[in-house]
Parts: sequence; structure tokens; C-alpha cells
Amino acid sequence: MKKTEKIAAFTAGFTGYPLLEMLWRGRTHWSMALAGGVAGLLLYPLCTKKGARLICCKTAAVITAIELVFGCVFNLLLRQNVWDYSKKPLNFLGQICLPYSCLWFLLGVPVQLLCRGIQRLCRNL
Repeated sequence: MKKTEKIAAFTAGFTGYPLLEMLWRGRTHWSMALAGGVAGLLLYPLCTKKGARLICCKTAAVITAIELVFGCVFNLLLRQNVWDYSKKPLNFLGQICLPYSCLWFLLGVPVQLLCRGIQRLCRNL
């Protein structure tokens, strides 16, 4: 993966994740931009491989894992109260839950399309 691809993937996640959160719940936290950037970096190589299979499952797993880590740090350790899923069904420590993991699953297709677009753009630079 080229440096330009890494920067583009991080930037797409850094801006996209908090934007989605703003659209979904009307607010965000700066840590969500960082979480989105990390997600972009981790998902980009998975989405751009030829024959990327099970991308929706991989997207759900990666974003759910990032939410767990960031939730444990920002919500539990630093007490920033960025989100609380404790009233959602099938939650773990109030940081991740099955309903949101299912939403991340659905996000897999647009994420893959975005990553492939970044790949094409970077090849033409």
C-alpha cells in the first residue's frame, strides 16, 4: 500500500465516521474522527484485494473491535461519555452491541466501493 493510499484511507475514515455519526445522532466527539481514521487504515487493504469476500463481515468485525477499544478508553477509562449502549440488546460493557454491529455489516458495501475508488484515484496520481 502506497503512502498516498494510506493518507487517503485514513482521511476518508477520519471525515466519514464522524459525518455518519452527525447524520445518525446529531453529534459526535473528536475521538470518533480518530476511530474512523484507524478504521480506514485497517479496512482499506481488506477492501481492495481482488475477490474481497465477506467484506461486510470483516467491516462489522473491524469497526466493532475499534468501537470496543475506543469505548473502553474514552468512555470507561477517561469517562468522556461519548456513547452508552448499556440499554441496547446484546451489549458488552455498554460499549458495543449487536444492533450497531449489524449496521456496520451493512456499511461494508459502501466502504468497499469507497476503498476501490481511492485505489483507482491513487493509481492515477
